[in-house]
Parts: sequence; C-alpha cells; structure tokens
Amino acid sequence: MSKQSKRVSWEEYFMNIAHEVATRSTCDRKFVGAVIVRDKTILSTGYNGSLRGLPHCDEVGHEMENDHCVRTIHAEANAIVQSALNGVSLSESEIYVTASPCYNCFKMIANSGISKIYFGEFYRDERIKKHAEELSIELVHLTI
Repeated sequence: MSKQSKRVSWEEYFMNIAHEVATRSTCDRKFVGAVIVRDKTILSTGYNGSLRGLPHCDEVGHEMENDHCVRTIHAEANAIVQSALNGVSLSESEIYVTASPCYNCFKMIANSGISKIYFGEFYRDERIKKHAEELSIELVHLTI
C-alpha cells in the first residue's frame, strides 16, 4: 500500500513558483518573484532585475536614490511587460508576488486588469490596501 502525498492548493502551487522565479533576481537587496495566472494557467513571470541588455546590480552595483535601488525593474512590472511583449491580455487575471507590490507596481497591476493580488511578505506601502479596496482588487496575504 503506497502512501499518497497531499497535493498543495493552487494558491500554494503558484506562490511556490513565484519563490522559484525570485531566485533569478539580480538585485541582492531584495529577491522578488511574480507569477501572473488566469484560470490556473501561467500567463507570465517576472523577477527584479536591470534593463534588458544592461549589466545587473550583482555585476556593477546598485544605483541608489532615497535608500532604494532604482537600477532594477520590479518583478511585477517585468511580468506585466513580458505579457505586453507577447500580446497576452491580463484582464481578470491574478498575480502571485513574494512581497506585496510597491505603490508604483500596484498602479500598474490595477491598470493592467489584474483583479487579485496574492502576496507573501508585506512590503512597505499601506496605500495599496486603501486603493485595492476602492478598486475591488482583492489583496490576499498568503504565507507558505
């Protein structure tokens, strides 16, 4: 008689993938991964890193402004950009992010049509909670 393993939930599955995507990050100040999903299908992924074709933080160092590295493009933005490059609509999709979006990424998420945000660690900006409620974008704190 074989022992059957417990399957992880869809939420755990996609957040696990977001954590794996984060291992590609090239800014050692924060390793973040994002996965955009619709109907249990991955539409796009992204991690924080420099502009395509330019050296990364882990190669040439950080560009700091107000205690933030501005050399990197955030994981959520990279996932949204990859969708645009490939002509993939994000309407009514969900995003799984290892850390909650910053305010600028939240605005991109909202305008891209993503309707639900799963996040691991809460990261800095309380404004996203207020605006998510106003916009009926569901925020789900998911720890695994």
